[in-house]
Amino acid sequence: LNTSYYVRAYATTISGTAYGEERIVKTLDVSQIVNDIDGNVYHTIGIGTQTWLVENLKTTKYRNGDAIPTTTPSTLNISSESTPQYQWAYSGNASNASSYGRLYTGYVVSDSRNVAPLGWHVATEADWTKLENYLIASEYGYYQTSAYLDNTIAKSLASQTNWTLSNASSSAIGNNLSENNSTGFSALPGGERNPDGTFNSILMHSYWWTTGENTSTNYNCRFLIYSTDVLWKSNYTKNYGFYIRCVKD
Repeated sequence: LNTSYYVRAYATTISGTAYGEERIVKTLDVSQIVNDIDGNVYHTIGIGTQTWLVENLKTTKYRNGDAIPTTTPSTLNISSESTPQYQWAYSGNASNASSYGRLYTGYVVSDSRNVAPLGWHVATEADWTKLENYLIASEYGYYQTSAYLDNTIAKSLASQTNWTLSNASSSAIGNNLSENNSTGFSALPGGERNPDGTFNSILMHSYWWTTGENTSTNYNCRFLIYSTDVLWKSNYTKNYGFYIRCVKD
């Protein structure tokens, strides 16, 4: 339960024994189950001093029970709306919400009714930075050694399933999926929704809002791409639909 295991492949021949690179595999803490206002069930994982939900949010309600509406159709263009507050399953398909969570506009994130389960909050920019710094310092990066620390931590965060395969680099998420997810964060490639109503990049990207406001209409976000090896950071208008990860208060 929430235990780290250290794994190293080896091969023995007449010439001796050769060892592969050491990998860390982390198990879920199944004793900590979290429910949202809709009754959806989430697992948790401890990473450093933080406790994260393992799954993206799936709720269709704020914490007080108020509904978070969706659009009809799911591909409705909301580019011209000033403060749209919506949620969607990817492409309007409920089975995608079950697998990947729901996509929310940034205005849902900033709403005072709070989308996170009780005792939890939407991961802030500081939360993501703390996670990133911990993983780099703890040598979760693909190329990291004590003498060379950098942000090649994407594989440690990405799940071992669903990602598009890629030979772009041995350190890319999509190269050798069995090496992914040493943190137990289990990030899945759920894609995103654009303000014009198009859904893109399922199986290739995953985007999460942070509560770091870049401007009054833009929020910061973090994202992973199947063909790269870093945890990216950018900002988008709050009319986009991205996923949400929560951290324990």
